[in-house]
Amino acid sequence: MRISEASNISGSVSEFILLGFPCRREIQILLSVIFSLIYLLTLLGNTSIICAVWSSQKLHTPMYILLANFSFLEICYVSSDVPKMLANIISQTKSISYTGCLLQFYFFFSMCAAEGYFLSAMSFDRFLAICRPLHYPTIMTHHLCAHLVVFCWAGGFLSILMPAVLMSQVSFCGPNIIDHFFCDLGPLLALSCAPVPKTTLTCATVSSLIIFITFLYILGSYTLVLPAVLRVPAGSGRNKAFSTCASHFLVVSLFYGSVMVMYVSPGSRSHPGTQKFVTLFYCMATPFFNPLIYSLRNKDMKDALKKVLGAPSKEIPKNIEK
Repeated sequence: MRISEASNISGSVSEFILLGFPCRREIQILLSVIFSLIYLLTLLGNTSIICAVWSSQKLHTPMYILLANFSFLEICYVSSDVPKMLANIISQTKSISYTGCLLQFYFFFSMCAAEGYFLSAMSFDRFLAICRPLHYPTIMTHHLCAHLVVFCWAGGFLSILMPAVLMSQVSFCGPNIIDHFFCDLGPLLALSCAPVPKTTLTCATVSSLIIFITFLYILGSYTLVLPAVLRVPAGSGRNKAFSTCASHFLVVSLFYGSVMVMYVSPGSRSHPGTQKFVTLFYCMATPFFNPLIYSLRNKDMKDALKKVLGAPSKEIPKNIEK
């Protein structure tokens, strides 16, 4: 492994070294195979959901349109750091350029913020469908759904714009070794030439606001949704509502649970091993499990996926299904 001594015009380092997972070569190859398999399955699972929603006219509803965008977001999210991580595991240099590091930081955290917004939009959709069923068709129109999609995507990129600009103004004199597998906020700030309290405070404030506002909104939505679900007469309608909400809330728990452990729990950043494990979980495990959670608990999605994959689907007569 080499440490870059090249400098740019401002005198700061021109590339960083991502240590990743320092261990024996055999273990690194094994990790590379495992992570590559998870990455490919994640791409396949989320792409299948997008194709299922696209191909099935029955799924052209706001709930599934949001889900398809969420799946595309997961593809972008996992692709913002995993390919570079896989390349560095088998590489001897393990380097990333200064510009590449800042871009990775910006895109990864923009996708992370957009995920919080999409989860909030999906909880809003479920709130309307269950708590305001008579008004749902007039409120949650395709026009409003399109606006929510644009807001989630644009909001994610705009929310992290200021932290990214401030990070681009931080000077890095060396060393340039990051004990992580991607350009995370904490390890990057630790390498700055001098303390940058303004940048640190801004990044902490923005991330905390995004995490807590979206999480509290989702929590509040489901505080209202759960009693409404329990009031629904026992039967297929109640089971479908409960299954849909349970799937969404499980995804919310996986994402926010790991993110809060990483960025809210005190002392979590002082242990590099724990930091890598938790970060690995929310950047790889959650996008991997999301397609399974949404497809396995949703009959309409399972039927659409069977058609996409070419498997025969048993249609249940409507009079029996009811």
